[in-house]
Amino acid sequence: MARPRRTPAWARLTLLVALVLAMPIGAVLAAAVTPAGAVWWHIATTFLPEMLATTLVLGLLVALLAGSAGAVTAWLVTCCRFPGHRVLEVALLLPLAMPAYVAGYAWTWLMDVAGPAQSLVRDVTGLRFGEYWFPEMRSLEGAALVLSMVLYPYVYLLCRAAFLAQSTCLVEVSRTLGHSLGRVFWHVALPLARPALAAGVALVLMETFADFGTVQYFGLRTFTTGIYEAWFGMADRGAASQLAAVLLMCVALLLALEHASRGGRRFHPMTTRHAPFQPVPLRGVKAWLALLACLAPLALGFLVPAGALFALMLEAGDPLSPHRFLPFLLNSLTLASITAFLAVIIAAWLAWAARLHPGRGQRAANRLVSLGYAVPGSVIAVGVLVPFGLFDNALDAWMRANFGISTGLLLSGTIVALVFAYLARFLGVALQAVESGLTRLKPSFGMAARSLGCGPGEAVRRVELPLSRGAIFTAAILVFVDTMKELPATLIVRPFDFDTLAVRVYNLASDERLAEASTSALLIVVAGLLPVVALTRAMKRR
Repeated sequence: MARPRRTPAWARLTLLVALVLAMPIGAVLAAAVTPAGAVWWHIATTFLPEMLATTLVLGLLVALLAGSAGAVTAWLVTCCRFPGHRVLEVALLLPLAMPAYVAGYAWTWLMDVAGPAQSLVRDVTGLRFGEYWFPEMRSLEGAALVLSMVLYPYVYLLCRAAFLAQSTCLVEVSRTLGHSLGRVFWHVALPLARPALAAGVALVLMETFADFGTVQYFGLRTFTTGIYEAWFGMADRGAASQLAAVLLMCVALLLALEHASRGGRRFHPMTTRHAPFQPVPLRGVKAWLALLACLAPLALGFLVPAGALFALMLEAGDPLSPHRFLPFLLNSLTLASITAFLAVIIAAWLAWAARLHPGRGQRAANRLVSLGYAVPGSVIAVGVLVPFGLFDNALDAWMRANFGISTGLLLSGTIVALVFAYLARFLGVALQAVESGLTRLKPSFGMAARSLGCGPGEAVRRVELPLSRGAIFTAAILVFVDTMKELPATLIVRPFDFDTLAVRVYNLASDERLAEASTSALLIVVAGLLPVVALTRAMKRR
């Protein structure tokens, strides 16, 4: 009888790595098992139903809007030709670089009573405030619109990569059977892109559940605002951790339901021998409708808020001189680059370990790491500082007792702790993107390489890794841009006098100095545009 294949040491080591990166979540869960106090019972009997309803409705609206916008626009620019499609291939990714809270600030300024939109209505109609109807931006629907139009590029990126990798034969066969392009998208292309669509929507949902700046500014009570209120307003870490644990369970349930609903279906093509896909040219009304469908989310998620920020920058702008302002940009770029590099390496390691040596333990560890993206940044930050502080204090006490030397704080309040917090927060983004790319690889590729004498590691390095570089590049871009925008974790964990562009925006916007904050906000956008453009060109070459 054949002996069972042993899992190599490097694959077992991934479990340890996943557990270390999940340490902040473990700290939150450990605090959540503390006995419920008066604050928890107060929240459970008063605000909890409202938090749960608002969070679920907001997540549902954002998932529907962002999922629809991302999938439809990805299909249109990939498989259709209409005026402006080449520009839109890149432009549709621009909202990816726009922080949601910054877009919320810009939209509320535009739609406020004293803002440009209502002022124009009064000037044109001659009506006074209260005599006309105008949509209320600070509402659940307004927050859902802002979040979905800023977050849809997650779905667009992954769906476009999936559409580019799909077999042309299936699309052409469907067309020869009389199906319209819309029916081909709905019945053939979209089901085959389900892993990418599910991964994109999962990222959107986790980002929505963890958002704080937007929902707080719009006056909504969600789990995130409840966590902040319990932690910082009521000074009850246990109640905040219990709310975070409920949020984690909701996200874990959603991910488990989606994964279970796939069953045993596979989504990779059965052959790689097919001609390049020939896009369908659109003319007349169809061409203009396709152009309008692509321009609408782009305008709502980027052009309008960016235009508002640019107008505010021209009006005032940041008062700091360039030599004092430049360190904010350099700090942001350095942190984002280091985090993206490490996140891609760890995510690829975890994903291939689960692919080459599948097991319940590896899958559970990967899912646990992915949950960090649904946890608010401040909770992750505290979950990092608590164990790091315990380690620093224990080491300092040991060094004092044995050598009479004080080591101080080696990890807490350093860049190491900040990068670790970013990894715990955003590793799920990279892992979702890499796993989405791996599902499109035929298992026969690795089997063929092994039959020719390659070991598992060599087969991955020489065959599967080059075929997955698009997904890996996508993961790096997503983590880079998310790190540039991250605010709560940066505020809590950053070293003393180490500010980023996001911190600069927050400090000015919290003082209602949005015009001065516009400069830093636009720099965050510009810093995210260059890698996004490079990503789009790489996807097009593939």
